[in-house]
Amino acid sequence: MTAPVHSRPIDERIDWLMALSRKHSASFCSPENHLARQRYLAEHNTLIIALKCMDGRIHLPHVTRTPMGIIQPFRNLGGIFDLGWPYLGDLLADTVQSAVSAGRRVLIIITYHYSKGAKERGCAGFNCDLDAARAHAISIRCQVEALFGEAHQTVYPLVCGFETDEDALILHGPDGRCLDLSTIAPNSADETGARITALFPDMPLPIQRDLLPLVRGNIRHIAEIRESDRELNIEHREWVICIGRGFDFLHAPNLALIIGPFSPDLSHPIRQAAGIIKANMESGRIPGDGFLLLSSAPYQEPGTQKARATLKSAFLLEFAANVIQREFPELAELMVAHSAILNWPERRLEIQPAKPESEHGNRVS
Repeated sequence: MTAPVHSRPIDERIDWLMALSRKHSASFCSPENHLARQRYLAEHNTLIIALKCMDGRIHLPHVTRTPMGIIQPFRNLGGIFDLGWPYLGDLLADTVQSAVSAGRRVLIIITYHYSKGAKERGCAGFNCDLDAARAHAISIRCQVEALFGEAHQTVYPLVCGFETDEDALILHGPDGRCLDLSTIAPNSADETGARITALFPDMPLPIQRDLLPLVRGNIRHIAEIRESDRELNIEHREWVICIGRGFDFLHAPNLALIIGPFSPDLSHPIRQAAGIIKANMESGRIPGDGFLLLSSAPYQEPGTQKARATLKSAFLLEFAANVIQREFPELAELMVAHSAILNWPERRLEIQPAKPESEHGNRVS
């Protein structure tokens, strides 16, 4: 019987992770998936952006039956964002402007997550406090309105809960009402258009039209989850710290702690992540032979963009390694560090050549 991934030696775990990234790229680039994306975008022109937690359970394309590459993710530890952060604000504004210049509207899905069955399966970034996580998502909606306007005719901010036991979405309307998709029977999924219109009277009809496939897909997905027998009480077994962007392939629960390069103070979430890894080792939830620190930066085209991504990823790796070395020197001795860049059109992760032995242990590359 094959041992679970989290219990294998660190080199085997890393090999498994790299194989997962290659599988994701191959699937993304397959003719069938490529054509599915093209067909979907021809029918649904709205750009969909998701602000979400690094938790691998929060996999919106999977739970909404949406082709890969349609929903553009912004992931961060705890789903904690602030549009006042210079890089995040600029990146979001540039993404929206590019879509608007192409004649597209934008739906920004602002997520929080929780478990209805057990509080401790909620969002660790908010100490499993559902009220705090939901309040933060609502505050981000206010920031989106301050940035792009309150009329919502071009950019619509949608607060969306994610109940992880059944992968159910909870849509929050602007007046405080909400629609829990777990309460809708699959045979009523095609009748949700009127309920969406009633819940979001200020949402432009084209955005409503493009939200509906996600809603109906989630209703069907919930029905399948209820018929399955999946494990819910999964222990924290994270053994990877990711920093940067380009980790869409890491949608497995309790595998990785993903830190987006958004906050001006990256040292804080890095310390949090390292503390979780240390606790996992000390409790025996993962082997004590090592953990992976992986940095990534995406690029669209070769040349300057690729070179810039290479420099950015190397900087993020060095920065994170320095924080871990300073705050957790014994843990740093067990660190295997890799810098990578992501070919965005193909979602292909490219590990950069190893550097010579450094002060962060003997396995930094």
